[in-house]
Amino acid sequence: MSSPAPVGYADAIDARDRLSQAGYLTDRAVATVAFLATRLGKPVLAEGPAGVGKTELAKAMATSLGAGLVRLQCYEGLDEAKALYEWNYRKQLLRIQAEADADWSATEATIFSDDYLLDRPLLTALRRDEPTLLLVDEVDKVDFEFEALLLEILSDFQVTIPEMGTVAAVRRPVVVLTSNATRELSEALKRRCLYLHLGFPEPQREAAIVARRVPEASERLAEQLVKVVASLRELELAKPPSVAETVDWARALVAIGVDTVDDPEASAALPALLKHAGDVTKAYEHLGLSSGPAGVAGEPGRN
Repeated sequence: MSSPAPVGYADAIDARDRLSQAGYLTDRAVATVAFLATRLGKPVLAEGPAGVGKTELAKAMATSLGAGLVRLQCYEGLDEAKALYEWNYRKQLLRIQAEADADWSATEATIFSDDYLLDRPLLTALRRDEPTLLLVDEVDKVDFEFEALLLEILSDFQVTIPEMGTVAAVRRPVVVLTSNATRELSEALKRRCLYLHLGFPEPQREAAIVARRVPEASERLAEQLVKVVASLRELELAKPPSVAETVDWARALVAIGVDTVDDPEASAALPALLKHAGDVTKAYEHLGLSSGPAGVAGEPGRN
């Protein structure tokens, strides 16, 4: 018996409007992929540099679909026990000790049952009967062996537990995978997904994002700072500023009472935007400012 179809959008326009209501401003291309993910039941692979809104897209999709968010944060060395499931060995051992004189086959059947199974994010998403969005965040950080584990889930929305058999999705989740493109993902994984490349937004849309997130900022300030951020991203920085950091810079400027990026005090808020000393130095040079990260305005080099 097939699992119930996931909740979805009526069309791309509906997806765009509902994502906007959830606080995520997007374009037709992204909205179309979000719509197709729910209509076709295929995972979305959102790839692009860090800080362009890939994770926020997944969160906004969950909100706009009224779905619970289950997140698997990937990292190097992530294994099946942390991502899928593991057995409660301590509880199993106590049961074995308590039934030392009982028939082993009966004890074995008991200790390898749901009561002793610890669900991790992947299995949790498959076994939920409520609308669910599964976010596999930064999948490029795991190895190819872990990708192989994902293939069965992304193809058939089921997983095999040797001691219990096949566990199929109670209700198929909407799936979003994100990648910062630090390594090439396997073709087998990509083939199972709708591919979405996210880059930094155009200044006009980024200004709209700032206006939505920082309504205290004037329209002029929002337009000015996104133009500055766009120019900084063209430099060879260790970490180009993300959209979230643009928003942080806007909040910082509002907090110190600045209403234009030409104000000398605006540079004092650069630590909200750039997080590497070398990047801050390049920013000062690029913007023609007289002081760097080691000093304060007008007093270079002061400790």
